[in-house]
Parts: sequence; C-alpha cells; structure tokens
Amino acid sequence: MSTRAVELVLAGVLLFGLTVAGSALVAPDRSTAAVDDGAERATLVGSQGGGPGWHEHGSAYLLNGTDVEWREDSADSYFDVQRLSDGRVLAGFMDSGYEECGPYESPCAHTGIRLIDPDADGGAAVVEEYSFPVRSQSNSEIHDAEPLPDGGFAMTDMDNERIMIVEDGEVTWTWNASELYDEPEDPTRTDWLHINDIDRIEEDVFLVSVRNANQLVIVERTDDGGSEVVEVINADKEGSSDDSCTGSGQLADTDGDGDVRCGNPEVLDHQHNPQWIAGSIEGEPGDRTASDDAAVLVADSDNDRVVELHRNDDGEWEVAWTVTSVDGRSLHWPRDADRLENGHTLITDTLNKRVVEIDENGTAVWAYPTERIPYEADRVPREFQGTERDLPVATSDGVNLEDGAASGSEIPVLSTLVVGVRAAAPWAPVWFGETQVGLTLVSLALVLAGGATAVRTRVTG
Repeated sequence: MSTRAVELVLAGVLLFGLTVAGSALVAPDRSTAAVDDGAERATLVGSQGGGPGWHEHGSAYLLNGTDVEWREDSADSYFDVQRLSDGRVLAGFMDSGYEECGPYESPCAHTGIRLIDPDADGGAAVVEEYSFPVRSQSNSEIHDAEPLPDGGFAMTDMDNERIMIVEDGEVTWTWNASELYDEPEDPTRTDWLHINDIDRIEEDVFLVSVRNANQLVIVERTDDGGSEVVEVINADKEGSSDDSCTGSGQLADTDGDGDVRCGNPEVLDHQHNPQWIAGSIEGEPGDRTASDDAAVLVADSDNDRVVELHRNDDGEWEVAWTVTSVDGRSLHWPRDADRLENGHTLITDTLNKRVVEIDENGTAVWAYPTERIPYEADRVPREFQGTERDLPVATSDGVNLEDGAASGSEIPVLSTLVVGVRAAAPWAPVWFGETQVGLTLVSLALVLAGGATAVRTRVTG
C-alpha cells in the first residue's frame, strides 16, 4: 500500500476515534437524576419502539421511580397511555400480522386502543381491544384516546384524519377534518394532517392537535349530533407563508383558492400532545370561544422545545413560557409535556430517549433514560384523581428556560440520519448527533479514499 493510501486510512480512523472519544468525554451524564424530596413517582410510558419504520419493539410500561414495575410488549408500537379509574391502562397502539383486513391484503396492520390490566405479580395483559385495518403501517395510527364520563372513548384517527367517539365498539360521532382543511382525493394514501392528539376540555368539547397544519383546533359536539369548530389556536394569517405545512405530501391547495390553513411555525411547528391546563369555553352555542385566561402546554416538536401558550385579551395565542434544554442537553423532538399538580413539568424527549421532570426553574428533579424511542409519558397518582384541570400556569410572560446548552440549527440531511440512528440502533449513544454523524462521514470518506488510492496504485504498478 502506498504511503498516501496509508495516510488517508490512518487519518480517517484517527478522526473517527477522536470524534467518539472527545464527544463521549464532554457528553452530559445520561444516568437517572433525582432529588431527595420524598416524592413517590409512578410513571406510565408509551414506547413507539424503534427499528426501520419505527414500528418494532413497542411497549407500554409502568415505572416505580426508575424501576420497571410491569411491561406489556405484544404490539409493534404503543403511543398515548393513561390509567383509568378502575386501575386498567388505556393505550393507543399499532400492530401488524392481522388476518381481518377489510379492503386491504392480508396480513395487514391494525390500529386502535387497548385496555391493559396489570396484575399483582408484575405482569400485564391486554383484556380488551378496539381496532381496525389501515392501509399503511406508518402515519396511520391512533395515537391518542380519552375516556368519557358516560362510557366510550374519544379518539384520533390518523388514517382517515378525523376524531371520533366509540361506544360499545361502534363509532357514534365523528368530526372530519375535511370540514376545515382542503382534503386530498384519498387521505389514507398520504400523511395529510397527522391528527395526533385529542384532549377533553369539558363535556363535548375537545382540543385536537393537527400536526401538519401547526394548529390546535377546539371542536365541540353539538346537541344535534353535528360538530362546530370553536377556535383555531395558531390560526393562519392572510399572506403568511405555507411552506412549513406543504412539504412531503402534507397540506395542498386542492380547492384552488390559493391558500391552505397553515399556522405560524415560530409559534408551533408540527407539535404533539397539547394539554389544556387553564381556562374554559364560554358563550352560547354558535358563538363559543376560549376564555381570556386559557392556557395550553404543548410539545413543540419541530422547534425542539416545550411551550406554554396563553390567550390574550385580543383573542391571540402567544408563547408565554418555553423550555429548550434540560440537564445541559437541548431537547430533541419532544413529543409530550404534562404540567403536574405541583407545578413541575414532565417531558418526553423522544430523540434523546429520555423522560424528564423539571421544576418551575427548568431544573431536572427526575430523569429516566429509555432503551427505545418513547412517545408519551403520564404521571400516575397513587390514588386515581380523575382528569386534571386548572393546573399551575407560568407566572411570567416570555420566560425561556434554557440551562446553558446550545440549541444550534439543524442540518437537514444530517438530522435525518440522526433520526435513523436513534430508531435503528438503540445501543448508539444519544450524544451522537449531527456533528458526530458529519465527522463520521468525513472519516469514512478518508478511509474509502485511501482504499481507492491503494487499489489504483496496485493496478497501475
């Protein structure tokens, strides 16, 4: 091998070694964090899993502190999880291998909800399921469901882009997003809106996350069985750009009016799991609106932050409080944030593969590093207390809790590669980000160049 070839190969190996060793030395500690506050922490986690397509090794599990008390892993993916008053756990899920496939070829994937019953011996079993076949395994799932006081469940349906109420296994009410958004010819063939969450505000009033439109929609089921859009949070402005909502087969101007409903990405960008934490819905039917003290906590996923939005006297929703990093590490595509009764916030930091609890100052008081990709986490009271409302809100407008980590701008191609690494290689360290991927590619290029030089030298003699 020529001297030049050896130098290139050694340079590539040395660069890769320095990249891994140097990054590991300066990486934040990923071990569990806790304060000695005497608090008992029981936390439900819905894990999407990982692997190619992100639909393998899914599970729903309960943490007692940082110990796994039980785990149910019979589905390819689990999503939103919450404990019901009878002790069972309601979970959205997706699983493949079903023979009952309706219009689709068998075997196929089903999505829906499951009721999981934990037992006293540390196990858990699926005791009830409502599901239906979907065209594709990805972007067709039911990500969230809410139990209703009189029985039944309100849930999202990402395959048909609607919300619906299911009672005794039958759909009894729907709100189709096509009432508000331009619908493609067949919503099951494209990831059109990606409706990923439903939060019950009050009787027959729901907060709906329309991810691809950067918007939250308040929808009411009317007395005549119909529906009414009460308010759109982060409504689009006349003349604003729709670029953040129209890529990759998402929203399109199918009715030809020159516009799509796209919210400002500086307020919300492809969000997940909003939580209504304060305020009410006021007014008479047909003229309803959120109260001026309304507040919503949102995992602002593509902005890599958690935000609290407050409604002002002019009816506008403004960012009043943000979290961009925890424990020295920038949030990376968070997909859930819950305000707890003590004022703390529980965050599911998906691509950092962790669940963290922070206090009002942004300091981590508890953390759990997950093996696979988490979708959502829910703190479980030791005694069930029902649906929480009127939770603590931020006291100072414009507070940005950032503990010293540099957020930085993402590099699109490298960011996509990092997402693939997180899903397909759970053993890869979470600090292996855009910089490390870029340097690894340079290292690989040097090694390949050295190999090519050696081959060329041998051939030419």
